[in-house]
Amino acid sequence: MSILVRITKIAWQFRLRLILAYLSFLAAIGVSLLIPKLFGDAINLLDDTGGDGITTTIVSNSTLLYIALALLVASLLRGFLDFARTYCTDSLSQKVTHDIRNQFYDKLQHLSFAYHDKEHTGDLMSKATADVEAIRRFVNMGLVRALEVVVRVVALLAILIFINWELTLISLAFVPFIIIRSTMVMGRLRRMWLEVQLRMGEAVTILQENLVGIHVVKAFASEEYEKRKYAKKAQELREEYFRSERLQGTNSAWMTFFFTSGLGLILWYGGWEVIRGDLDAGELTMFVLYLSQLTFPIRMSSFIINSFSRAITSGGRIFEVLDAESPVVEKPNARVLERPQGRVQFENVSFSYEGRMPALQELSISAERGQITAILGAPGSGKSTIVNLLPRFYDVSEGRITIDGQDIRDFTLESLRHNVGIVQQDVFLFSANIHDNIAYGVKGATREDVIRAATVAQLHDHIASLPDGYDTWVGERGSTLSGGQRQRLSIARSILTDPPVLILDDSTSSVDVQTERMIHQAMINVMKGRTTFVIAHRLSTVREADLIIVLKDGQIAEQGTHEDLLAANGIYRDIHDLQLQPQEDLLLDASLTPESGSPRLASELGGD
Repeated sequence: MSILVRITKIAWQFRLRLILAYLSFLAAIGVSLLIPKLFGDAINLLDDTGGDGITTTIVSNSTLLYIALALLVASLLRGFLDFARTYCTDSLSQKVTHDIRNQFYDKLQHLSFAYHDKEHTGDLMSKATADVEAIRRFVNMGLVRALEVVVRVVALLAILIFINWELTLISLAFVPFIIIRSTMVMGRLRRMWLEVQLRMGEAVTILQENLVGIHVVKAFASEEYEKRKYAKKAQELREEYFRSERLQGTNSAWMTFFFTSGLGLILWYGGWEVIRGDLDAGELTMFVLYLSQLTFPIRMSSFIINSFSRAITSGGRIFEVLDAESPVVEKPNARVLERPQGRVQFENVSFSYEGRMPALQELSISAERGQITAILGAPGSGKSTIVNLLPRFYDVSEGRITIDGQDIRDFTLESLRHNVGIVQQDVFLFSANIHDNIAYGVKGATREDVIRAATVAQLHDHIASLPDGYDTWVGERGSTLSGGQRQRLSIARSILTDPPVLILDDSTSSVDVQTERMIHQAMINVMKGRTTFVIAHRLSTVREADLIIVLKDGQIAEQGTHEDLLAANGIYRDIHDLQLQPQEDLLLDASLTPESGSPRLASELGGD
């Protein structure tokens, strides 16, 4: 119930609409209760045959006309009040879900990488859509209509008892069965809707991965496999939906059966009382009409129970995200990092991803302003971890990282990341034009600023050759650009932010040798005065660095200049010899077998 209370507190922020919804349905109930009374009076009037025939007829006709007009006015007023209630509840539900959607999206923006590493994108998308919609239905159906059902039932029961308490007792004979069944159904529906939401998240995840990786699917001719995988999950989702809808439909049918059975007993016993003279025809008509108004709350009860069950399940999933604590949190008194000099130090830094082996172990790196520090290492050696720790995508497990001697945890995340620029290996572009993609994250960037950054990144000439220039639309994830062009656009984006600390995470991995040389020539001026970390696999990218660090298993295996490391005849020398030996030697080695003298290379290629 705490989940429903929490949703109600959000709705109370828009209390004016909530109060108006309550007032409108209260007034609508009052008008609807007047209608059976008017019908009953009209029937009693028609049944009255006493007195002077002509006078009685005249009085009866005029009275009936007034009653008919009263019924018309009451019906119109009830329609207006129902419209007012519908408008207030619908607008209230939209405002509540608008607020929850914004909170949900804002929370996702501020959760660290550690949280997103554990969550499936499809499941988060399901929470942002299907679960939020379930909360909207609860506000619309459960929060307002549930109270309307209660008020209507109490008012109708009071009137029915006043008319005839014996008939009322008969009509209540099935209430215990209704209460017991509703309680059982609500518990079962809650469990069913949890399964539905889980299956929905899994189906959306499969769809999202398929759309993102469609090139891989087609390259491996796996369309049929993907169809079967999605069809299986869709079948599971359909079955879960069917079970919940079948239970809801069965419950609605039972409710109707209970009411119809009660109505049959009322007509039998009430008709007998009219024949006996203990009850007049008008009172029986009023009783039946009032009792028929109970069909609304009885029929609505199944939908309300369903909305409560879905809201508890979906609300739990939504609030699970809203209440999640990010491992990376700003200090309450965090300061804004003004443009620093750029001296960066890793002081005995250790870090491990959740449930994994340590990625870095007591790592110490010192980079002065304007220094270019290159980091090499095999996959899994910890290169990318360094990239993630400096802008605080993750927090160190031990040790600390400082900029100009100050711990980066003392600064606000926004100011820190504005001063640490990153050109990532996996480039992501938004569905916007080229200008907006380059200017992303820089408020007030002019076209001249964008052109200057693109020129430095060796991209301006290509953009100028396009029909729409910088207004050319970039497809989803930059699909209309080549890998090298996306990489250079990412470089231009980072150049535009003008950060004092720059990280190039294998930023030339997707370009050819000629383009790589052009980019590096252009980046010479960009790196001046900046503290630059270069994560790379190609030695041609790092040979001019002031300091080269070779990582192995999260620790520094070697460090020094290009010449120092070559002279050391260690890991760096092995990498150098492998990358720079003649092409024909590589081809010759690749053709050797264990029998012809190169078992090591043959084993790496898959030989036994």
